[in-house]
Amino acid sequence: MTRTGTTPAGLRRALRREVPSTVGLLADEHDFTAMRRYRTFAFDDHTTYLRQVEALLKTLATQGGPTTVTLFDPEEYAAWCAETALDPDHPTTRGRFTAHLAATGARVTYTGQALSTLLPELVDTAVRHATWEYATTVLATTGDCATCGTDIGKAAFDRAAELLTRLLAAVGPGTHHLVCSVPAAADQLVAALRADGTTEPASVADEPAAEFTAVLAAAIALGTRGGLVLRTTTPGAPDRLHGWRLTGGTLTPLTEAEVFAAYCTDNRTGEPLPPEPGVEHRAGFPLTTGPDDEWTTHH
Repeated sequence: MTRTGTTPAGLRRALRREVPSTVGLLADEHDFTAMRRYRTFAFDDHTTYLRQVEALLKTLATQGGPTTVTLFDPEEYAAWCAETALDPDHPTTRGRFTAHLAATGARVTYTGQALSTLLPELVDTAVRHATWEYATTVLATTGDCATCGTDIGKAAFDRAAELLTRLLAAVGPGTHHLVCSVPAAADQLVAALRADGTTEPASVADEPAAEFTAVLAAAIALGTRGGLVLRTTTPGAPDRLHGWRLTGGTLTPLTEAEVFAAYCTDNRTGEPLPPEPGVEHRAGFPLTTGPDDEWTTHH
C-alpha cells in the first residue's frame, strides 16, 4: 500500500516546501529605469513590474516554501558582474546575484503582506544593514592607539555602550525613542532604538541596541561630532523631547532652545518648521559620571 504523500508528485510537493525562494526587488522607479538598459529585462513600466512581483510572491507562498525579498540595487549588480566576469544582460546572472544577496544582503520574510507594506519595510531594513556595515567597518579598521596600544574600535564601542547604559538608566518611566545621527563620508548615519522605563541596562546587548551603539561608537572612534535625541511618551501627558551633542566621546546636554531649533528646522533647507502640537522641548539631562569619562584623552 502506498502511503499518502509518497507518490512522485507528492514527494516533489513535500520537497518544494523545504526549498527557500528569494526575490530581488527593484523598489523604486530610478532603480527600475537603470535595469531597462539590459535587453533581456522584460518590463517596460514599474507599476506592471510591481504587480507581477506581488503575484509571484503570492504564488510562491501557496507552494509552502519560505520566501524572502531582498533589495536589488542596479549599481551593486553592475559592480558584482564586473568583479565576477559575468554577463549582466542575462537572466541567469540576475538570478545568481539575487542568490548572492540572499546570503549577504538585507532581506525581509514574505508572510503575505501587501507590497505597500513590504516595500517600506525592505528599504528600512536595507538602510539599517548598510549603516551597520559601515559602522562596524569603521570600528574594525581604526587600528590601535599610537600612545597606549589600545584597540580604538573596541574602546569606542565600550564607551558608547556605557553612555547608552547610563542614558537608559536615567530616562525613567515611559516609552522612549532614541535617534543617533552622525556625519559620514557621503551622508548621515542614523540609528534608532526603542526602549521603555523598565529596560535593564544589560539589554544594550540585544541587536537593535548593538546597531545603535555601533553608530555612536563610530563617531567616537573617528572623533566626529554627532547628535542624540530622545522622545519620551507617557499616557496622559505631552511627549517630551531631550537632546545631547556628542563631542570628544561625551554626551553634552543641549539647552531647551537648542532642542527646539533641532526639531523645528528643516535639515535640507534650513527653513523653520512649525512645532509639533502636544510636544514639550526640554534640555538634555546630565548623565552620571564614571571612571572612563576621560577616554578621549588617552586615544
